[in-house]
Amino acid sequence: MDLGLASRVYVLTGASRGLGFATAQCLVADGARVVLSARDSTQVEAAVERLGGQDRAVGVTADLADPDTPGRLVDLARQHFGRIDGALISVGGPPPGTAATMTDQQWRDSFETVFLGTVRTARTIAAALPTGGAIGLVLSTSARVPVAGLGISNGLRPGLAGVAKDMADEYGPRGVRIFGLLPGRIMTDRNVELFAATGDPDRARAEAEAAIPLRRLGDPDEFGRVAAFALSPAAGYLTGLTIPVDGGALRSL
Repeated sequence: MDLGLASRVYVLTGASRGLGFATAQCLVADGARVVLSARDSTQVEAAVERLGGQDRAVGVTADLADPDTPGRLVDLARQHFGRIDGALISVGGPPPGTAATMTDQQWRDSFETVFLGTVRTARTIAAALPTGGAIGLVLSTSARVPVAGLGISNGLRPGLAGVAKDMADEYGPRGVRIFGLLPGRIMTDRNVELFAATGDPDRARAEAEAAIPLRRLGDPDEFGRVAAFALSPAAGYLTGLTIPVDGGALRSL
């Protein structure tokens, strides 16, 4: 199936590795061009090279907590590729720990990056998109069901799912789609860190897999293919929803 991605241009934040990079690979493989951002300049440069160099991808070192970042990303897409058609907005996960044990400063720092940074980037890019544009917010299954030991994520991700729905209503009349993606247990560096933090990563992984109907962790490419489809013109009637990519782990219908 032709997804209609040829020559389209997408911004992807937090995309030097993990789910964002996997999505970038899928978009580029179908003919799209991408603008990547992340906080580590070396990783950004390596990601651009892995995607085929500046004919297919460009990168910038940036932090979503910086109010100037969204405008920089829009400008770079237009300057380098001449257009912008959508975005996948992802940020690193907040520190682990229960909601009650997190300090005020940890809550503030996470809100600035995870919540406000995402909202600011979404509204800036949405305002720049043409009819047919799309924005996906990478959230978590914690948007629907709290995840043990991730109190800040449990607090912020449901709010972002609500923001995505609200923005879908706001920008829908212009033909711009907004949606959320809910990755479950996918074998990214983040999940490696969370398993290690338990003190027994092998046992933690086995327990996680046992709770997933498919009895395995997901691969980043499996998420990337779903995200690329949802961003593409082929998914042109999808908006205002959240899409779990979790092997069936969520028990809600």
